[in-house]
Amino acid sequence: MGKSTGFMEYPRRTSSDIAPLERLETFNEFHVWLSREDQQTQAARCMDCGVPFCQAGMMIGGMASGCPLNNLIPEWNDLIYHGKWELALQRLLATNRFPEFTSRVCPALCEAACTCGDVTGGPVSVRENEHAIIERAYAKGWMEACPPPARTGKRVSVVGSGPAGLAVAEYLNKRGHQVTVYERADRPGGLLMYGIPNMKLEKQVIERRIKLMEAEGITFRTGADVGGALPADELMAQSDAVVLCCGAKQARDLDVPGRDAEGIYPAVEYLSSVTKSLLDSNFADGKAISAAGKNVLVIGGGDTGNDCQGTALRQGCTDLLALEMMPQPPEQRAKNNPWPEWPRVLKVDYGQTECLAKFGKDPRVYQTTVKEFLKDEGGHLCGAVISRLRAEKDPETGRTRMVPTGEEFVYECQLALIAAGFVGCEAYAADAFGAERDNRGCVVTDRFQTGTEKVFACGDMRRGQSLVVWALREGRDCAAEVDRWLMGYSNL
Repeated sequence: MGKSTGFMEYPRRTSSDIAPLERLETFNEFHVWLSREDQQTQAARCMDCGVPFCQAGMMIGGMASGCPLNNLIPEWNDLIYHGKWELALQRLLATNRFPEFTSRVCPALCEAACTCGDVTGGPVSVRENEHAIIERAYAKGWMEACPPPARTGKRVSVVGSGPAGLAVAEYLNKRGHQVTVYERADRPGGLLMYGIPNMKLEKQVIERRIKLMEAEGITFRTGADVGGALPADELMAQSDAVVLCCGAKQARDLDVPGRDAEGIYPAVEYLSSVTKSLLDSNFADGKAISAAGKNVLVIGGGDTGNDCQGTALRQGCTDLLALEMMPQPPEQRAKNNPWPEWPRVLKVDYGQTECLAKFGKDPRVYQTTVKEFLKDEGGHLCGAVISRLRAEKDPETGRTRMVPTGEEFVYECQLALIAAGFVGCEAYAADAFGAERDNRGCVVTDRFQTGTEKVFACGDMRRGQSLVVWALREGRDCAAEVDRWLMGYSNL
């Protein structure tokens, strides 16, 4: 797999980035990718490890280890190394139909589980090898529309066009079913289109794929609010199966004094407004929630909090503070977090790097939360009372909880973004189809089927807030169950 001694001969190399202050001038992707020759050399680092945890996709200690899609990583690394790019594409698409998305936004669970990473020189650059395969495929014209040779006569309605919805549609269409995808927004893509900023995933990448799917026979209907303006009964009447892929968009809010101040927004609402204004008018319409000239408070970490930081910096914020409730992670793996588990270590992402360049500081303050929002006479946000926290063990459950220390400080801000996670799907879409929800706000299923005849659910709507790669896995598995239900068997 690759070159058996490659990991000892070649150091790990990845794409370079445009300098932080320079890239803040645009909302474009900022990676400068390796040449084809250099990428082939990187593929040579894939060692003959014998047990490729990179593709395992298993749960260890409650954490995912390796690729949930079970990508055949050593196989296509070997093909890249030998310059067999078209064969590498075929092996990649065998398990992952959307590598142009995962190679940009996935945190690379595969690399965290790479045997090479725990031996010498760092893990194989799996994600960038994947990116090189799919972008070379588009450039060479290998990604051509390939409609199914025959149709089954079965009609499937997919509600939601995020990664799970796209995966369901892709596989069921390949099987020969007639698939229509319904999207509430004005553009297909769901989370990919409006939840992930342009600098992480430029939207022409999504549009390119949507055009290919349309050419293969999939119908996309945008502006279709299923369960709202578009009754669920209409879809039920015209469909042999319905698949709900509406995501986990119910944002977790903060119940603190002053929450009604003007200038406090859920993170995804903020990110969506910026991307939509960018795409519609390059910000000329003035409809984006703006951080320009404001001190910005981001509440919550993770990818969403980081995306808020990067977006606010590009809009021209004057200062940035990001609150993290939990203690700062260690810089190295702890003893109770061994390889090949996902490393729970301190990560410096693009938003923090850019804040360091612009303001000379990492914006994150750990073990903190908002106690109260402050507002001026006009009801506008003007600051927040921040409470410092300490960790203690709950004597009843044994779990660690964060409690106030009594120490507080005030941060003057004019914009606050709540990136505290999500609490399940929006209820109305599930309720419209009679789908039961659990105490986490997720739709209850049995082999992806809800308690309502011919209605299925998958993705974040079923499993809760998760990664794009898990949504793609959910969509793939759900498509097989829908196909089996429709046809009595499945070859997906």
